[in-house]
Amino acid sequence: MSGSSSNPRRRAIKNMVVGSLAMGSAANAFAGSSSLKEPEAYTMKGNINHSVCRWCYGSIPLEALCTGVKKMGIVAIDLVGPKDWPVLQKHGLYSSMCNGAEINLEDGWNHTEFHSTLIKNYAEMIPLVAKAGYKQLICFSGSRRNLDDETGWKNCAEGLKKVMGIAEKHNVTLVMELLNSKIDHKDYQCDKTAWGVELSKRIGSENFKLLYDIYHMQIDEGDVIRTIRQHYPYLSHFHTGGVPGRREINQSQELYYPAIMKAILDLGFKGYVAQEFIPTPRDAEGQLASLQEGVRICDV
Repeated sequence: MSGSSSNPRRRAIKNMVVGSLAMGSAANAFAGSSSLKEPEAYTMKGNINHSVCRWCYGSIPLEALCTGVKKMGIVAIDLVGPKDWPVLQKHGLYSSMCNGAEINLEDGWNHTEFHSTLIKNYAEMIPLVAKAGYKQLICFSGSRRNLDDETGWKNCAEGLKKVMGIAEKHNVTLVMELLNSKIDHKDYQCDKTAWGVELSKRIGSENFKLLYDIYHMQIDEGDVIRTIRQHYPYLSHFHTGGVPGRREINQSQELYYPAIMKAILDLGFKGYVAQEFIPTPRDAEGQLASLQEGVRICDV
């Protein structure tokens, strides 16, 4: 990742933090307006555990988002930290991919100067994740900054092994996300499935897996279905997104998500698939309708 403010996820997360003081008034505005349009009647097939990434809907207060996604049949929300877990629990939603221990996407496990901070963060966060009843906590390789692959693997494995015992004790899986380094996260090191798989082999723990982001891996390597089949034992979570642009996953983009979801199901996947596309509509009702369309596309 280049650190540019143009990166969608980084900009969205930053805006959520900066705008936190205004969230109360936003929630009041939602409460005072007419209720959001009810999702059309639809019964989920029950084969996919559907989730959604919080940051993509940062303009919608979390309470309103929880209400909306639960009506759609979504059972979980991704990338939520401890302060927001009570809100999810209130609505009967699961935190399918916890966050909050990472420094950021650039300063990761591949550089030893960040190890002391990361080890402290993860050693403290893993028990909290377990106590709340959750199973997965995200992590990142970090930017290369001229590191070769071998040094990156060595440094990541060395640092992560220092917290794997804690993860194993608490039955929490640390999940490293695969991100593209071509468009969105310039210089990110874990930018190919094979790179993450090699790291997984070196760590040698069932409590370390990979988050296969379909959008990112389509950009950096393609061959999505075959790659998933080949490396399935190392994958524990999936994110969606339309290519190009990380917009809706409908016919406006190049991936055919029903086939990808069918391939995942055929492998016996029982984890979560989280929608992580940026909805085109600016209003909350339109964004939730866009999300509902994405979920139905993936509900095979």
